[in-house]
Amino acid sequence: MKTVGGRWNVDAAYLSALSALAGSAIGGLTTGLVTWLSQRAQARAGHIAHGFSRREDLIRDFIVAASKTYGDALVSNEPKMQDLVDLYAMVSRMRALAMSGSVAAAEKLLRAIVATYFEPNRTLRDLPEVLQNGSGLDPLREFSEVAREELGAFASF
Repeated sequence: MKTVGGRWNVDAAYLSALSALAGSAIGGLTTGLVTWLSQRAQARAGHIAHGFSRREDLIRDFIVAASKTYGDALVSNEPKMQDLVDLYAMVSRMRALAMSGSVAAAEKLLRAIVATYFEPNRTLRDLPEVLQNGSGLDPLREFSEVAREELGAFASF
């Protein structure tokens, strides 16, 4: 570059080189930014998928354990403390995962299971009466519906 009459005179070669450097820098920054944003989105999607999977597994485990414990309560007056403790532990895990609706429904279900232990035992002969009046037929229904709604809301993130 030379000064001519107090003004800078830029040679075409310098201008071409500066343009190429600026274009490379802008292209490199753009590529880096796009890569970073893409990786960030992938990491977020992976985190959401992992959280969904954890919730889904917990709900499945709770339903299986609660079903077995409820079945035991129908035919026995002696609660198995380990089974009840396991259920309460699962409810606490739901609390930790911020599943408030599921927690409320699970606590209600646990109260129903404990109350069932103190009711008269049922036998296979009682099944037609239970089916007729619907009493205690599906104590997990409310929990299952609330859990499905919460999973659906979480999956939509």
